[in-house]
Amino acid sequence: MSDTDFDIVCAKIDEEREYLNTVSQDIWTKPELQYKEFHAHAVLTAALTKYGFSVEKHYFMPTAFKGEYVSKRAGGATIAVLLEYDALPEIGHACGHNLIAESGLAAAIGIKTAMENDPKLAGKLVVFGTPAEEGGGGKIRLIELGAFEGVDAAMMVHPAKNTAASPNMLSIIRCHLEYKGKEAHAAAYPWEGKNALDAAVACYNNISLLRQQIKPACRIHGIITKGGVAPNIIPGDTKMELYVRAPTKGELKGLQKRVEACIKSAASATGCEASFLFDESNSYENLMTNKIMADIFTVYGERLGVDFDGDRKMDKQAGSTDMGNVSHTLPSIHPFFSITDKYTNHTKEFTEASGSPNAQEITLTMGKTMALTALKIMRNPEIQEEITKQFQRDLENDLKID
Repeated sequence: MSDTDFDIVCAKIDEEREYLNTVSQDIWTKPELQYKEFHAHAVLTAALTKYGFSVEKHYFMPTAFKGEYVSKRAGGATIAVLLEYDALPEIGHACGHNLIAESGLAAAIGIKTAMENDPKLAGKLVVFGTPAEEGGGGKIRLIELGAFEGVDAAMMVHPAKNTAASPNMLSIIRCHLEYKGKEAHAAAYPWEGKNALDAAVACYNNISLLRQQIKPACRIHGIITKGGVAPNIIPGDTKMELYVRAPTKGELKGLQKRVEACIKSAASATGCEASFLFDESNSYENLMTNKIMADIFTVYGERLGVDFDGDRKMDKQAGSTDMGNVSHTLPSIHPFFSITDKYTNHTKEFTEASGSPNAQEITLTMGKTMALTALKIMRNPEIQEEITKQFQRDLENDLKID
């Protein structure tokens, strides 16, 4: 990476900081739920058009988009920068996706400017607008539809409580569960019934017992969404929703089998029938951070004054993201950056932090760091080769069941 690239990227992003903040605020003040991000789609595609990108609106989906810039020189790596922009019900941008969009847009502008400045630099920059991260699996749909074919590496950043180049994000599978029993009068003829609520409670208790015997990084949590109709009727139909999480795909498969045993044994104990579905179609995979890309990101982040304190902490285990699925499709990074050290994501306080002026400097710094990381890869084919080799090794290790 030349100092010229560094200077160009930083100068361009600084020059556009006021406009970038306007974009972020526009999205933050009009939060939209998964697959309904029409305003954000319009704002971001207009921004990419303004900066000279070739833009495909409604890319495969109504609120997804794709922007491209191709160097004058043929060949080179294809790098994707991903933007998110969906919000959460009732509490708005409590995960800071407006800042993800801003940092990604900043990175795209910085990369494109450096590419234009050097006609000898070969490569392609792709900017993906990815809807519905908050449970809707927008990136999963884009993978299935072939959006990432031909892309060599992908990156995005995410606001959080800590700053980390290699955060831990768990794989997750959701289970929809129903117990069928038999209704009966709870006082007069209870022996004629089969209590489906007892089955749900037994299942919940089984899982609570199982939690004691699983690794600290794994998670199982759930709720009973239907428990019965009236206290004097033996419940004949109950429903539950379960989330099962683990650090790797292999560990998730092993844990899923143990949860199935909890479900079935509760049915056996109560004489009820259990029907359940582990939703493979919307299962988020664990984030498989490419170490070589993360190391490059760290070098440039530290040069820009970033302290990656989260990488040194033991409590850096986080939730789940469909960027994990992207990271199992091609080499990827998904660093965290701190906008508050007091509050966690998915809280009203984090919503306020996501719209605060205090979040701006680190958001733009992350944009600069992504841009410099992408340019480093574009300028060094041998690094891209090592990144690909690392990706293959990581895939093999991730499938191991511990």
